[in-house]
Amino acid sequence: MTVAEPILLAGDQFVLNRLLAAELAPGAWDVRTLELPWPHVPFGKVAEVDEASDVESELIEALQGVRVCLTQMAPLTRRVLEACPGLELFAVSRGGPVNANLAAATEHGVAVTFAPGRNAESTAEHTIAVMLAAMRRIPLAHNSVVAGRWESGMYAYAETGLEVAGSTVGLVGAGAIGSRVAVALRAMGATVLVSDPYADVESVPLDELLSRSTVVSLHARLTEDTRGMIGQRELALMPPGSVLVNCARGGLLDYDALAKALTDGHLFAAAVDVYDQEPLPAHHPLRSAPNVVMTPHLAGASRAVAARAARMVGVEAARWLAGEPPLHCANPEVVRK
Repeated sequence: MTVAEPILLAGDQFVLNRLLAAELAPGAWDVRTLELPWPHVPFGKVAEVDEASDVESELIEALQGVRVCLTQMAPLTRRVLEACPGLELFAVSRGGPVNANLAAATEHGVAVTFAPGRNAESTAEHTIAVMLAAMRRIPLAHNSVVAGRWESGMYAYAETGLEVAGSTVGLVGAGAIGSRVAVALRAMGATVLVSDPYADVESVPLDELLSRSTVVSLHARLTEDTRGMIGQRELALMPPGSVLVNCARGGLLDYDALAKALTDGHLFAAAVDVYDQEPLPAHHPLRSAPNVVMTPHLAGASRAVAARAARMVGVEAARWLAGEPPLHCANPEVVRK
């Protein structure tokens, strides 16, 4: 008789433990659970890892006798690794395992996997949604109705919004998310430009994209080369009355310069889901800038993303059980013990 393998499901209130459990082969696993508080309790830096739930002690206790852990936010720190020598697979259900100390995991022979592309569809849809909301001034119109006003003056030419159809939209980055945004925009009648040296499509220089686009949407990865890539100079290259969208990474954009471009009237609108400081401070200049649509880093949040993330780490657990290598391993030099 095959003995069920102990596995820890360290889910939270987004990637639920029941979603993780549903992806496991019945009878193959001795399932143990630890529920983490995120998203209602903000995550941050825990010891030497980033964007994790502060539950080192609880995780150490729950991992005793366990070789496989499926999670989204649990902190795989050196302390955890040293206290849990039996751990072999730490499967992170997010696009990058920033909550895992990869160097220490490699030293301890623990394979760390992740779930690339889990939220590409959701982020692409959110990008289109906030882009349209900003271009058509939907939040302003909504708030006026809620306040009991009927803003017929928004029909005045100077107050009306912009259409995607017939516009040129520039995408800075054309990876999994940017390429999906491009498909949707072309279907709506936009001309799409791309600036991405790694794209499989025709790419134009960034300055040319900025100067030709009615709407610019950021989809680049955050690296040392792309950090701060859109600042005062780049915003000034955009045509008067254009729109800037950022649902990628806050570090790509100078938000003080963005607020100034909106306040001065150079930009018609902006839509942002990510920021240079999160949560957004009370004094942040975007809070008082006109015609900006803001969401609190929610682009990658949908029920489909949570289910897809659980499915991806469930596959990695099944491969571990079958003695097969992981599909998406962040430290591939680790081999199974």
